[in-house]
Amino acid sequence: MAQPIAGVLPIAHTPFLDDDSIDLASLKRQIDWAYAVGANGFGTGMVSELLRLTFNERIALTDSLAELNAGRGTFFAGVGAESTRQALEYAVRAEQAGADAVMAIPPISTRLPISAVRDYFIALAEGVGIPVIVQDASGYVGQPIPIPVCVELMQRFGRDKILFKPEASPIGPNLSALRDATGGQARIYEGSGGVCLVDSYRRGITGTMPGMEFLPAIVALWKALARGDEDATYRLYFPICALVSLQLQAGLDGFLAVEKYVLHKQGIFATDRRRQPSAWSLDDETRAELDRLLDQLDAAVTPTELDRDR
Repeated sequence: MAQPIAGVLPIAHTPFLDDDSIDLASLKRQIDWAYAVGANGFGTGMVSELLRLTFNERIALTDSLAELNAGRGTFFAGVGAESTRQALEYAVRAEQAGADAVMAIPPISTRLPISAVRDYFIALAEGVGIPVIVQDASGYVGQPIPIPVCVELMQRFGRDKILFKPEASPIGPNLSALRDATGGQARIYEGSGGVCLVDSYRRGITGTMPGMEFLPAIVALWKALARGDEDATYRLYFPICALVSLQLQAGLDGFLAVEKYVLHKQGIFATDRRRQPSAWSLDDETRAELDRLLDQLDAAVTPTELDRDR
């Protein structure tokens, strides 16, 4: 039976050894840890550094993660690429590996006409038998996907086949617009790293797709929202917002630098290496502020909060 695609579904980061090869031991630690702290599944996406991997590495990463998942939850694979043919190859291979869904951004190297964006997603939906998560990552890369295109895709293939991860700014109003345009039928996931999670939850999302770096707090926050615990919600939410604000100052490279730093600091990753080139790295003062805020976050996530409702 297919796993439900719902709840806290973090995006896996790709760990590297000092020789720039993928660190499979760290990858396994990451997935085991994610499930241990309450994730409902996981996937790959932009912060997996997919666009910086070779073709063979992307296929190998998907195969390894599908195997590591071992049926414990949902696994979805990022398959966005610069051509329909590339994306289809990634998607077909992901389905063969055992992925429960695929997620794709449109090509980013050129600004496509709307008809081309629509046809790209139609080809993906027709090319695999598993759900397709339509990802609009235009808040930090690529172009927006107009709501009429999303509505057309869902009407053509159904709400179980076409899912959505809207990340165009302003996230909240855009999320509500998509929800309303589909009569509340669209299954929508947010991917703000936590900074828009409370607002998005109140607008009716099906799940959240943060990075792994603050996962215990995101799990606790999701549970607090689900049980309507306002005090716990904001106690957890405020330090998350402060941490994400440091990531946002440098876009995708800001997220990657902080994510790798935190996972290495926790002993989950052997190194904090990122694929190069990158545009931004942590300086000593940013690192010191991160450490102070991480202490605040750890204090907010009590054992009771993490274990509650498990």
